[in-house]
Order: sequence, then structure tokens, then C-alpha cells
Amino acid sequence: MTAPEKRVALDNTVEVETPEHVHFRYRVAGPVRRMCAYLLDLLIRGVVLLVVSLILLVAMSGSQAVGGVVMVLAFVLEWGYYVLFETIAGGRTIGKRALGLRVVKEGGYPIGFIDSVLRNLLRGADILPFFYVVGLFAMAGDSRFRRIGDRVAGTLVVVEEKSRAAAPLTILPPPTPAELEGLPQRPPLSAWERETLELYLRRVDLTAARREELALMIAPALAQRMGVTVKDPVRFLALLHHRIAASTRPRA
Repeated sequence: MTAPEKRVALDNTVEVETPEHVHFRYRVAGPVRRMCAYLLDLLIRGVVLLVVSLILLVAMSGSQAVGGVVMVLAFVLEWGYYVLFETIAGGRTIGKRALGLRVVKEGGYPIGFIDSVLRNLLRGADILPFFYVVGLFAMAGDSRFRRIGDRVAGTLVVVEEKSRAAAPLTILPPPTPAELEGLPQRPPLSAWERETLELYLRRVDLTAARREELALMIAPALAQRMGVTVKDPVRFLALLHHRIAASTRPRA
């Protein structure tokens, strides 16, 4: 099921709703900011290529294979650099991290390996006829500033807002040892699931009925994964977050 999307008027913010009916709001990155990140990544790749080339020239002095090895290395850096960092660093290359950018799926989910491969394979089309002219025109004609690779892979480049220190979530009434007894010390939730859980608990605008409805959609699946039973879904999610916070809190 494709997540519906709403465009917020008069700015470049996009709001998406996940299949779990959780809303996320992102500020999409424009061409200028993306180009700055690209130039920084280009500089990093150029420095790596130069340093390795010099080492090869010294190590393989007189060999005719140096040119071929350097060409292979340049190819690997051009296509593998982005896929590597976007896959293992949560959609961020070094340049994107420096500019506060991240690649995500259009539904707000983290980008995967195949998504990164798709968007970067089509970089060859975006770069035509020279220095991303096609890509820039594609971004200029799209409300979410997507180049061709983004459209095919279903991805967005968004601006990560600087997070402010949020007040710790509290449970009222406080959890009892009996309530926490059946929960694992380290609940098996992914980073995405933990983020969604915290977002749900911080939604003060939800009515009691809507909060209960959302909890009924999330809690049973998580409880089944942990082999526990759920009596109160809303309370269960709060207890689960409390357990996660306790397991990640640094010890003195």
C-alpha cells in the first residue's frame, strides 16, 4: 500500500502517512543544498583517488597496469561510494551528513540497498549531457525536488532538522515490577520501530479513542514477537518504551 502524501502550502515541507497511520513531516532538500553535498563528496572521492594513485605509482613503478587500476578505482568510487554510505549510514554520505541531508523512502522509511543501487545507477542519466543538467531540470520540475534516480527508486532527499532535547517521557502511574517482569531487558525493536513508538507516545494531540485505536494496531504484533500477552495496548506501549529507555540509559 502506497503511503498517501500531503503537500504543505507555501513551503517545501512534505507530510507522509505510513501504513501504520503515523504522520511524519519532512523538509525536502533543494538543488543548491544537494549540489553543495555532491561537491563535498566529489572532493572526498577526488582526494582518495589521488592518494591511492600516488601510492600505486610508487608501488608499481614502471608497470603499464597502473592506468588500468586507477580507472577501475575511479569507477568503483563513482558508483560504490554512494551505495556504500547510503546503505550503512542511514541514507547519508559524508557530504550529505555535513549538509544535514538524508535519503529516505517516499513513505518515510529508511533507504535500503536496492533503493540506493537504483537511484545511483540512474545517476548516469541525470548527469547528461554534462554536470547534472538533466537532473537539475528534473528537480526543478518536481514539487519534491526529485531527480530521475529518485523517482525510479521512490526516494526523497530530506533536510534533517536539528533535534532539540526533548523532556523524558514519564508513565503515570509509574510501572510496577509485576508489569515489567514479562518484558525483555532489551526489547527486539529496530531503530525505526523505536522512533515510531516514541513519536506515538509524544503525540499529545491524539484523542483517547484514536490513541487506543493506534495502540491496537501496533501492540499485538510487538507482544507476539516478545511472547507476552497484552491487556491494555496503550499501557503496554508505554511500558515497552520505558524498558527501552532503561536499557539504553548510561550507567554510572
